[in-house]
Amino acid sequence: MAEVEEQGRKLSEESTDESEEEDTEEEPKLKYERLTNGVTEILQKDAASCMTVHDKFLALGTHFGKVFLLDIQGNVTQKFEISSVKINQISLDESGDHVGICSEDGKVQVFGLYTREGFHENFDCPIKVVALHPQFSKSNNKQFVTGGNKLLLYERNWLNRWKTSVLHEGEGNITSVKWRGNLIAWANNVGVKIYDIGSKQRITNVLRDNTSLRPDMYPCSLCWKDNTTLIIGWGCSVKICAVKERDPTEMRDLPSRYVEIVSAFETEFFISGLAPLADQLVTLYYVKENSDHMEEEFRTRPRLDIIQPLPEGCEEISSDALTVRNFQENQCRDYRLEHSEGESLFYIISPKDIVVAKERDQDDHIDWLLEKKKYEEALMAAEISFKNIKRHDVQKIGMAYINHLVEKGDYDTAARKCQKVLGKNMDLWENEVYRFKTIGQLKAISQYLPRGDLRLRPAIYEMILHDFLKTDYEGFATLIREWPGELYNNMAIVQAVNEHLKKDPTNSILLTTLAELYTYDQRYDRALEIYLRLRHKDVYQLIHKHNLFSSIKDKIVLLMDFDKEKAVDMLLDNEDKISMDKVVEELKDRPELLHVYLHKLFKRDHHKGQKYHERQISLYAEFDRPNLLPFLRESMHCPLEKALEICQQRHFVEETVFLLSRMGNCRRALQMIMEELANVDKAIEFAKEQDDRELWEDLISYSIDKPPFITGLLNNIGTHVDPILLIHRIKEGMEIPNLRDSLVKILHDYNLQILLREGCKKILVADSLSLLQRMHRTQKKGVRVDEENICESCHTPILPSDTAQAFGVVVFHCRHMFHKECLPSPGSIPGIQYCNICSAKRRGPGSGILEMKK
Repeated sequence: MAEVEEQGRKLSEESTDESEEEDTEEEPKLKYERLTNGVTEILQKDAASCMTVHDKFLALGTHFGKVFLLDIQGNVTQKFEISSVKINQISLDESGDHVGICSEDGKVQVFGLYTREGFHENFDCPIKVVALHPQFSKSNNKQFVTGGNKLLLYERNWLNRWKTSVLHEGEGNITSVKWRGNLIAWANNVGVKIYDIGSKQRITNVLRDNTSLRPDMYPCSLCWKDNTTLIIGWGCSVKICAVKERDPTEMRDLPSRYVEIVSAFETEFFISGLAPLADQLVTLYYVKENSDHMEEEFRTRPRLDIIQPLPEGCEEISSDALTVRNFQENQCRDYRLEHSEGESLFYIISPKDIVVAKERDQDDHIDWLLEKKKYEEALMAAEISFKNIKRHDVQKIGMAYINHLVEKGDYDTAARKCQKVLGKNMDLWENEVYRFKTIGQLKAISQYLPRGDLRLRPAIYEMILHDFLKTDYEGFATLIREWPGELYNNMAIVQAVNEHLKKDPTNSILLTTLAELYTYDQRYDRALEIYLRLRHKDVYQLIHKHNLFSSIKDKIVLLMDFDKEKAVDMLLDNEDKISMDKVVEELKDRPELLHVYLHKLFKRDHHKGQKYHERQISLYAEFDRPNLLPFLRESMHCPLEKALEICQQRHFVEETVFLLSRMGNCRRALQMIMEELANVDKAIEFAKEQDDRELWEDLISYSIDKPPFITGLLNNIGTHVDPILLIHRIKEGMEIPNLRDSLVKILHDYNLQILLREGCKKILVADSLSLLQRMHRTQKKGVRVDEENICESCHTPILPSDTAQAFGVVVFHCRHMFHKECLPSPGSIPGIQYCNICSAKRRGPGSGILEMKK
């Protein structure tokens, strides 16, 4: 089989024009191989004159009057000696059980292949064509036609005799005939006719276009595409005819069917054969010697084209020039094209050669892609059609692609394709790794090595890591981060890194990688030391992930120096593992760090670190004065005397004022504001906060000889102190800045207060009236008294069991009920009775509203 394929490929290479192959990269549509075996021996001694194709076998006629039955591979299965001269045509029925043969000496034989019984006749003229009814074996009246100088129809009657009918004559020799269903198509010197055997009517006559061509040299090619579509090729003309049913209303004396030419076009070369291929046409061309379209040495090579018919033309899909044996000696009439409808096989028959053309399958497509070095497309095609390919293996194609990429020097792509191609084959993986090592490209393949459930031997990974350690520290660090620690011997790699650190002890990349290796090996203390030494950002993640708090108790200062915020957050979040006292003890010699820790602790919880609040006063004063006053305001545990002492030593006026006021020495605090800050606004604000008349007096006394202070007081005192007190104490003749504006503001504020009071009074009166009316409406409503109610004094039912007797009940607005005799005597105000229960809480709502008597 491999020999046949190689022969086919060789023929295909021979049959494709080399100049066109250089210009185009289009993949051929068909592949070719010679029909060999018994055919080769036959054609060495004889020459092929005709051939008919059946799905099961082939029938070959020769110039020496012999007919050979062949299998699909060309082996001879049967041989018939029919005549001593050329066999003109062979016809088979659909079942392949009967054959019809005609020869140049006028012999016609129709017989069964499994029995020689049949029709045997000698005519006095050459018989050019013969055609059996497609259902010859199954029909009772066996029918066939022969054509010489006239077309004769033979059918066997009920007496088992052959009846002859002339279908056509008088227009020269019949050169071609094709029978499909009930339709017989034939060609003579004038044109093509179609006869309906069912209605016994000739339904069309398609005239031949180029009458200058000799019919015997350029015979007509007929081919049925289906039961109603006939393809006619004659000379350089192609016509596609559709047989259609005629409308019964238009028949009159016309046949029941008619023919419509649906497509007609001219070709570049002479047509030797036609065959359908789906909705396209396969055409066999004879190229005349005087054609200017081809090179001199290829002028008479036949061509096999695939064309797409259009209504008024055609489009060429593919074109192959075929090198058949002795093609230089052949004429147009020497070529024939036969096809097998079942398998889309096309047979090109010439006197000394038979070539089989077939559609290319997926294997052929991949062959072509590999030949053109389109390995990626070949790999993709193989993956998509892996169930249908027979000669190719996806992995082998992938390996060829990888080899091609390596040869090109595209190592990165080659390494990337290894993942897809090598898959789970660990032996192939190891071979590729060693190949990449040989060419010095381990770096390219390293990132694609298996690292999941399927793994290579640890030695492979270690080899790559050692190679990176020699040439690329960053690449080595990347692999250590990306590869799981189980892939290689961790201790061996640690030892190798330590050897390199002896040469370069400060290399941060190697140190970081060593810390990661220690982490994989669960030696977290060593990893932590390296991270702290390098101030690496992952140190906190390492501590949290592996719970290394016991290892950092003596390294708190280092952590704080690296990142105060992260360190403090971590320490505060894990107080159960590192106590607050331990942290304070470690930071006692670094007060600035201690302040950061205690400050965040205070922000989280004002009471948790209360025993350190006294120490925090000096820390705030030293390192963070802006937060000292908020601390003093919020802390309930700092000693005020100590705080006052520190603030006075450092002359922190605002903090001292706050402490004095908190300790009750408001006058001293106000004095400091006026004397040391000289800020009347703050003094006024302080006096407002304390709301102490004596402080206001002190403030006025201190400000009375200071015009700017008087202005500030006039602008702000109106709502707290009567401005007249201040105005009366102003000395006559004292010049006060913006006095008029201040007085206007005082009057405006006074008017505003009066308006507010009046407005409030109106609202109060309106609300009081509304509430009084609502209460009056409520009190006017009746109160339900029934057997379920009880006296709040004696706790017996409020209504007597015998309602016919006289009784008295008192019901209050509070809904408490009493028997009249159970109430105490009225109060000091005659006529007003109070509820005993509610009068202890308030007066008024419990006044009696209803007295029931009966």
